[in-house]
Amino acid sequence: MLSPRIRRLKLDHDSLLRRFSGWPLIRIVGSAGLPPELYRFQYLVRGLYVAPDGAILERNDHLLEVNLSLGYPRRAPQCRMLTPVFHPNFDDSSVCIGDFWAASEGLDDLIIRIGRMISYQEYNTKSPLNGLAAKWAAQNSKLLPVDTRPIAPPLDQPASLGVPPPQTEAVPAPAASTVPVPPAVPPAEAAPAVPEAREVSIPQAGPAPNASAPADDDPWGQKIVIP
Repeated sequence: MLSPRIRRLKLDHDSLLRRFSGWPLIRIVGSAGLPPELYRFQYLVRGLYVAPDGAILERNDHLLEVNLSLGYPRRAPQCRMLTPVFHPNFDDSSVCIGDFWAASEGLDDLIIRIGRMISYQEYNTKSPLNGLAAKWAAQNSKLLPVDTRPIAPPLDQPASLGVPPPQTEAVPAPAASTVPVPPAVPPAEAAPAVPEAREVSIPQAGPAPNASAPADDDPWGQKIVIP
């Protein structure tokens, strides 16, 4: 007889494959375990990151690693971004999900919620992991979200779209080094339209969040491309 944890892992895997099959904004690009205990997800949504010179720029391709520890689902999944994100609730090693995780929540719902966070459809400036991002978001709320498209697949998405389930490949155990994002281009006919970008000036809000920015250059005076 399967243990409750193994049954939950199998249920999560089935739900992920069913929900994200053919959806261009979220893809399963790697997994490890039978049933999987480690996943990598690719988000093709608009988010922000800090360039080496301190400028806040857009990024349209993000990679998330999710580790379902032995305490899962009683304990929240361990989530970390493998690509840079400038957001109040992300840091270099983790994604803050403790405020809303519950064992009854499906893993697919959590993955969608993180996508909404990346696109600034959801963010919390009251208990941030990144204080500079929280300050920026509070001062520039009129620029948010940076991506307004629905992150979740339609609930009535038919199973017979003619799109095969996402192919997954085995990935090694989590490592501290950044994993390169696999190139992937969503089908043009399936992805919601993206409006043409425009430039918006960012008001000065404090020191540069990246230590590599020149000391005499204020990155908050840079421009950010926001639809």
